[in-house]
Amino acid sequence: MITFDHPADMRNWSDDAHRQGKRVGLVPTMGYLHQGHLSLVEIARRRADLTVASIFVNPMQFGPAEDLERYPRDEAGDRAKLEAAGVDALYMPTGANMYGPGYQTTISVAEVTSGLCGEARPIHFQGVSTVVAKLFNAVRPDVAVFGEKDYQQLATIRRMVRDLDWGIEIVGGPIVREPDGLAMSSRNVYLSPAEREAALALSRSLEQARCACRSGEVDSDVIVERVRSVVATEPLVQLEYAAVVDAESMQPVDRVGANTLLALAAQVGTTRLIDNTLLAAA
Repeated sequence: MITFDHPADMRNWSDDAHRQGKRVGLVPTMGYLHQGHLSLVEIARRRADLTVASIFVNPMQFGPAEDLERYPRDEAGDRAKLEAAGVDALYMPTGANMYGPGYQTTISVAEVTSGLCGEARPIHFQGVSTVVAKLFNAVRPDVAVFGEKDYQQLATIRRMVRDLDWGIEIVGGPIVREPDGLAMSSRNVYLSPAEREAALALSRSLEQARCACRSGEVDSDVIVERVRSVVATEPLVQLEYAAVVDAESMQPVDRVGANTLLALAAQVGTTRLIDNTLLAAA
């Protein structure tokens, strides 16, 4: 596995791969990798001849009171996991190489980011869109894989690529869960044992919502109330939002349809967790 820290070097490698007729896949990450990330690598490897993973903890997507400085990091462990997973190139730019002196350009995707996490984290998706655009410019992937746990992020990147005519295939990778149902997340490391147990209310509430849909319930308000009632049984979990939305536009819908997402966010102690599930009417 070869490592690059400068966009020009990364771009030269990718351009050479394309001259050889190779298809390049990208898995963008912020590091502290778990099985969820590695499942995205496996998807990329199936869809491309050469696979690039990137690691960059992006300061532009963190608000002033968020966890940029304490975000978990494990460079040596991440390198070992990616090499074992068959990654061909690691792109790990420095902050100075990503955002040079006087940097002032950003990308905004309006409607898709207006609600859900976009309300609580007003600068977050602008930072995500901007850094992903820069990763795309450096890596020049034919396909890029993003986890469905961050479904609003996935929808944002799909919209950005479509609007800007980039011609990159954007693939969503299914949520990977712990055996007890908790969605894998780098931030799970922050949870105390009691908080870790309480956080299971999130996946339980999603399962209750899926059960309601299988039984014929399609009213969004009823489904959200089912989620709230399950989460309310855990005092350590404070629900930030639960919403039924169109999975492409991320806008609220009154009834479950063909492309409907139930998304939620909650504070578990001092840790903010998100989760979601696609819903289908019976």
